[in-house]
Amino acid sequence: MTGHAQTDVPAGVEQRTPLARLTTVGIGGPALYFGRPERLDQLEHMLDWARESSLTVFVVGLGSNVLAADSGVDGLVLRLSGELAAVEIDGTRLTTGGGAPNAVSLHRARAAGLGGMEFACAIPGTAGGGVRMNAGAYGRDWADIVERVQVVGPGGAEWLTGDELDFSYRHSSLAAGYVVALVEFRLTPRDATDIRRDVAELNRRRKETQPINRRTFGSVFKNPDHDLGAGPMLDACGLKGHTVGGARISPRHANFIENVNAATASDALELMVEARRRALEQYGVVLEREVELLGDLELPPAGEQP
Repeated sequence: MTGHAQTDVPAGVEQRTPLARLTTVGIGGPALYFGRPERLDQLEHMLDWARESSLTVFVVGLGSNVLAADSGVDGLVLRLSGELAAVEIDGTRLTTGGGAPNAVSLHRARAAGLGGMEFACAIPGTAGGGVRMNAGAYGRDWADIVERVQVVGPGGAEWLTGDELDFSYRHSSLAAGYVVALVEFRLTPRDATDIRRDVAELNRRRKETQPINRRTFGSVFKNPDHDLGAGPMLDACGLKGHTVGGARISPRHANFIENVNAATASDALELMVEARRRALEQYGVVLEREVELLGDLELPPAGEQP
């Protein structure tokens, strides 16, 4: 890890925090700095300090869409908590902190008789992470329900509408270094019994097709513009069960990588390289990664070895 000229480390910021315990796949070396801001002013202070110290900022949320380098992350890693992970309801508007787990938001919406978030039961992340990548499942995504978002960047806090975020498939225009502090969702009245029924059905489908009881970081690649989605394509390439070191392409769903035996980020990256190579060779398709890479990790161009 390289050195930085820091001013005094802010309250609430730890040093050398292992990322393996902050990510769902259980992989990753230490974060040089790790902060858990609970209020907007704390978040702004940490981001100001990071800029003054020339530190790159990463937000891990619940760690469900993240692969961190074995050597760790030379920057400030954040996980929002407290007020920045709270959930409130006002009429048909559900307001969450950027760090609010989707499961909590969905539970509160259902209890209030508000529908529209049912698909989020398949997204084990946070409201803010959903904004950054326009998270989606079962034909719906954040763009369908986000009204506006409060983000914190170099100029302080500002509000952006869904249109200003320019949502598209697994994409938003939110620039690096900007952190989602609050999200306002527009939902619609719906009977809680109907919501519960639909969520149960979606969870059943997910349990049948995805390795939900394994350590993974979620979907590896975005679905390509092709008749086959990423999972079926990699399945057809014969990759289910393919293993490198302690990492394995899931025998249940080929677009998931499982940590089965103390896997390293290098193991997972090698599987991603092989998956892209086979998809390109067999289908002429260049798969784009969905997982966020933190630290000194890079997926080389399709067809090239790392």
